[in-house]
Amino acid sequence: MPDNTVRAAYTAVNQLYIDLFGSPTDLDPAHTAFALRHLTEGPVLDLGCGPGHFTKVLTDAGTPTTGIDLVPEFITHARTTYPTLDFELGCLRTLNTPPESVAGILAWFSLIHIPPPELPAVLTEFHRVLRPGGHLVLGFFDTEDEVEEFPHKVIPAYRWPVDELAYLLAIAGFTELERFQHPASADTRRHAALALVRSRTHLL
Repeated sequence: MPDNTVRAAYTAVNQLYIDLFGSPTDLDPAHTAFALRHLTEGPVLDLGCGPGHFTKVLTDAGTPTTGIDLVPEFITHARTTYPTLDFELGCLRTLNTPPESVAGILAWFSLIHIPPPELPAVLTEFHRVLRPGGHLVLGFFDTEDEVEEFPHKVIPAYRWPVDELAYLLAIAGFTELERFQHPASADTRRHAALALVRSRTHLL
């Protein structure tokens, strides 16, 4: 999905999104615990930070974190709500970050609109900016069978089998540390998370 299309879709619903998901208390405690186990050292980039709520959680836990998002309204809200934290308008496909300069990346459901053929290039960019031994934490929608597009409420998105995404990450130079999978329920889609460490080389 082109960045301008994703930006326009989230801009159109930014206030509703903020109202529904924009507070740290809206995060599932299991999700925050998973991220905090692996993102213990800064600097961390919270890519696709939205209203900044996960950036706030990580910073409060003692991990210096910068939130980055495509949507100007989200960045304005985050800067207003958390004026002591760092937020930048930017694109996760091309990060304005020197090579091997960050200790961690959180991409919490922020890769879901990336078409599968374009994802390897994004993972290569993540590998570029992470220092060796740096950690990557991903949240995403899970499926059993094969990568598939589905009608996300904001704009079409993709869900990945965990093993297939883990394999793609291994090719990109990441080694899996931990995963969790959560079945679908009455109010949540099936989803998963991966925590990985960056190796010194990648194979893409």
